[in-house]
Amino acid sequence: MSSSPAVSISNLTFSHTPPGNPNAAVVALKDVSFHLSPRSITLLIGGNGAGKSTLLYILAGKRLIQHGKVDVFGKDVFKDFPPNLIYLGTEWAMNAGVRRDIVVSDFLNSVGGYRHKERRDRLLDILDIDLDWHMHAISDGERRRVQLCMGLMGEWDLLLLDEVTVDLDVLVRDSLLRFLKGETISRGATIVYATHIFDGLNDFPTHIAHMRDGYFVLNPTPWPLNPSDVADSQIIFKSGPSLHAIALHWLASDRAFRTKEEKEGRRVKTRGPRNHITSGDVDRESFYKKYIYVHQNPHMSTDTMVSQI
Repeated sequence: MSSSPAVSISNLTFSHTPPGNPNAAVVALKDVSFHLSPRSITLLIGGNGAGKSTLLYILAGKRLIQHGKVDVFGKDVFKDFPPNLIYLGTEWAMNAGVRRDIVVSDFLNSVGGYRHKERRDRLLDILDIDLDWHMHAISDGERRRVQLCMGLMGEWDLLLLDEVTVDLDVLVRDSLLRFLKGETISRGATIVYATHIFDGLNDFPTHIAHMRDGYFVLNPTPWPLNPSDVADSQIIFKSGPSLHAIALHWLASDRAFRTKEEKEGRRVKTRGPRNHITSGDVDRESFYKKYIYVHQNPHMSTDTMVSQI
């Protein structure tokens, strides 16, 4: 593998149009530029809607960009897609096709498991998978383990993870993270990982980044952070440089930033309780007061109420 950047993004801006409103473009990423070196593990930190998933989708070649340049191992990800790139996201386990009555051993062989027997067997042990499981009869967490085994058993060079460890128990997750870290050390692989679970991650990333509203408040920066790398360093490092404490502070500051913009009239307030009543609100309230069972029988349980509708 060359010493050139594993990922190179320059002046990336990406917009999408919400369903049913083609004239209202939403800017999901704003002027993003950074480089990631081989062997790095970058943790993306940001609230829901910050742009993490959009960025990973673009890196995986799943979203065509309107402005900027995205290269993976020196290749334009849209014109010359690198075969050594793996994207693993949460939507896979919800696909009806992987919830059919398929034996796990047959499923893995159908996607080439027999070609990667040594790595496949190692992952079967790490992820604690039973080859006799049937895909339709296992839990979401077990199905997620099968997805990870399927995606990781080849020798990938860039791995994009989008919340894909959310269903794993703590033991399997820890074993998986150790395996992934070893891949970056022994093979020079690169990982970009978006998650909201920060426990047990202090020794995992080589870089962390802070995303807010589609832009990078902090570009990928070596971890552990130096106080000089970030604003509010005295607050962040007061309880020690833990990822959980830093993520908590950053997400709280993101919410405070949004609230300040709403009060100053630079952003329309759409979240939380509404302080004004529209005609639509009145109509809905009148309907529910008239028809919902709970108003007719305040002592009725929610389960009973739903079962009678």
